[in-house]
Amino acid sequence: MARPALQRRNAASKAAPRPARAGAASLARPVWSEPDAALHHRIRLGVVSALAGTSSLSFNELKAVLETTDGNLSVHARKLEEAGYILCSKRFDARRPRTEYRLAASGRRALQRYLDHMEALIAAARHTLQD
Repeated sequence: MARPALQRRNAASKAAPRPARAGAASLARPVWSEPDAALHHRIRLGVVSALAGTSSLSFNELKAVLETTDGNLSVHARKLEEAGYILCSKRFDARRPRTEYRLAASGRRALQRYLDHMEALIAAARHTLQD
């Protein structure tokens, strides 16, 4: 007989969470939705954040800032490039290959949306804790 009560409790726990209070950052999507998958990784978010503060960074500079390996940075930079968030240029400097990355306008907008989303999520969570 406890089964219907358990089902009701499970159904209630699956109900949509309360929206954030008025004044929270407005989003084009609900606060509890998934963040941008292209940015929601430590290395990719780090790349975009580092590039947001400068005109460009070389592969080696990014690797040092993010404390990651060549292969790891290469894979994540390629995903960001495919998403159109960063621009990559390759050239030779004194016979040595040099890869430079710049943040694209779409990458800057995506970072702003991501930060707004995270801020709204944090505000909603804080509001829930205060209840």
